[in-house]
Amino acid sequence: MMMAQELATTRKDMAGEGGHADEYLTYTLGAEEYAIDILKVQEIRGYEAPTTIANAPPFLKGVINLRGTIVPIVDLRIKFGVGNADYTPFTVVIILNLGTRVVGMVVDSVSDVTMLRQDNIRPAPEFSASVDTRYIKGLCTLDERMLIVVDIERLMLSSEMALVDETLA
Repeated sequence: MMMAQELATTRKDMAGEGGHADEYLTYTLGAEEYAIDILKVQEIRGYEAPTTIANAPPFLKGVINLRGTIVPIVDLRIKFGVGNADYTPFTVVIILNLGTRVVGMVVDSVSDVTMLRQDNIRPAPEFSASVDTRYIKGLCTLDERMLIVVDIERLMLSSEMALVDETLA
């Protein structure tokens, strides 16, 4: 296990001159690979069928009881229309800690934890008004992979996710 001083040295080495590096968890949805701030991740679990909630939007699969906390489970594959919402042994739920809210998101698989330099994350390109890029921090090339860096807190706590009462947001 890496000691705090070693991790700080590794981060400094990864950042190089003039760049700050942060750790990101990478995961897949369909054919695309995404990255989220590792500090928002509480744990990663295998998929288990949640308890469904009547009249919930299709992407809100239901809730699970996680050690006494009721956690809503969102299937991002359904929400964004990417990939098939097949539940295989590789399907995982990433439990996120977003301020005072705990939320689970279903993804196809988790890839790894990687360091990304902030100056390597490029802004998302401009699209027409029909393409919503509010939740994309940017794009980053890592080896031969293109990562879509997501502002997961902004996405999950947005009004369109229906997870937080707008009067509380």
